[in-house]
Amino acid sequence: MPHSSDAPLLTVVGDTLVAADRRMPPPARRRGPLTPYRRIFATPGAVAFTLAGALARLPMSMLGVATVLLIALERDSYALAGAVSATGVAVTAVTAPLLGRLVDRYGQARVAVPAVLVFATGTASLLLCVHHGAPAWALLLSCAGSSGAPGVGAMTRARWAHLHRDSPGLRHVAGSFEQVLDELCFMVGPVLAMLLCTLVAPEAGLLTAAVLLTAGTLLFAAQRATEPPVHPRPGGRPAGPLRVPGLGVLLAVLLATGTLFGSMEVATIAAVDALGGTAPSSAVLALQAAGSAAAGLVFGALRLPAASAGRLVTGVAAMALGVLPLTTAGSLPALAAGLFLAGTATAPTMVTGIALVQQLIPEARLNEGMTTAYTALLVGIAAGAATGGRTVEHLGPGAGYWVPALAGALALAVAAAGAGRLRRGLRRSPDSPPDAP
Repeated sequence: MPHSSDAPLLTVVGDTLVAADRRMPPPARRRGPLTPYRRIFATPGAVAFTLAGALARLPMSMLGVATVLLIALERDSYALAGAVSATGVAVTAVTAPLLGRLVDRYGQARVAVPAVLVFATGTASLLLCVHHGAPAWALLLSCAGSSGAPGVGAMTRARWAHLHRDSPGLRHVAGSFEQVLDELCFMVGPVLAMLLCTLVAPEAGLLTAAVLLTAGTLLFAAQRATEPPVHPRPGGRPAGPLRVPGLGVLLAVLLATGTLFGSMEVATIAAVDALGGTAPSSAVLALQAAGSAAAGLVFGALRLPAASAGRLVTGVAAMALGVLPLTTAGSLPALAAGLFLAGTATAPTMVTGIALVQQLIPEARLNEGMTTAYTALLVGIAAGAATGGRTVEHLGPGAGYWVPALAGALALAVAAAGAGRLRRGLRRSPDSPPDAP
């Protein structure tokens, strides 16, 4: 009888005669560059909360520019505009971690909804005060009231961390996607605010931002199926995130990194004007965000081990070195290329830093910890913008990029000096993978 190719092949395993499958295994599916991103969005509810969160996060990048332009155009005073903007940053630095703590304890929806309504009320008050010529103290008070917007970016990252708590690889992909989304928001938001304020009406930028942020936050809060569980704490005063070993190093690095970002924006605006470029400075600045977004997409598609102190030092070093060519850029094309190249180090470094925060912070304080991290970044951006502005004003546009260069060197020194403490904190963290250090 002829042997059939479909007949089972007999083989010996140990002392037993068994049949082996002669059929060839199916060919492995090709893994494209977007496959990891399709996997994270296959989770039910992920698309809904991401779209709602994006709607709420875009106006966050509009608020600063819109507020300054509104007051400068209506009151003809950049000094008053700067004072109001600085008041908003100072109040946010206090309220944001407190809101994060409340989110951990009572849930995202129960805190975000009243918080965004308070923000909307404060913003409406600011618009009315500017329109009706109210005194400066009324503007400062209104801006303080509008600075309690909930940190939707931190809440979306907390959702990803909860949904993929058992998969470090998917958390890495989600973190990279979130950073890319941040970069896109900061590419579009300031330009949109500037166009609305200058082409439509001085109030249009802030009003549009307030409406989008309020609507997006309410839609985000309505996505209850993906909301992380609350973690009620026992009686007594809860320990703050600053007491978590190693987190202080990360906060210091983020503060210096924010200073780099804020001063680089001012330096770029001054450099574009000095080089006589016809392109808007916002378009040139967008190249830095574009470089970061492109690097973030590639970084998220890589299969990497858990974030580590060494990877953070490497990323900060790349950021610090990336700024140096900008100090000698003598033409607009050279400046544009340098900004794109410098931006490629941003997303991988930020993704690594936020991943380390997630590893260090217990799940019961995750929102508070991430909000505190973003507050450090925000304070650094405000300080960098102020320092960069004074440097350009007194030393000229040629000296502008030395401020972000020094901030990058400071961030690198802090990261390198604190790497040992960060490793010890990671080893002590129950949520950190074994290979995190």
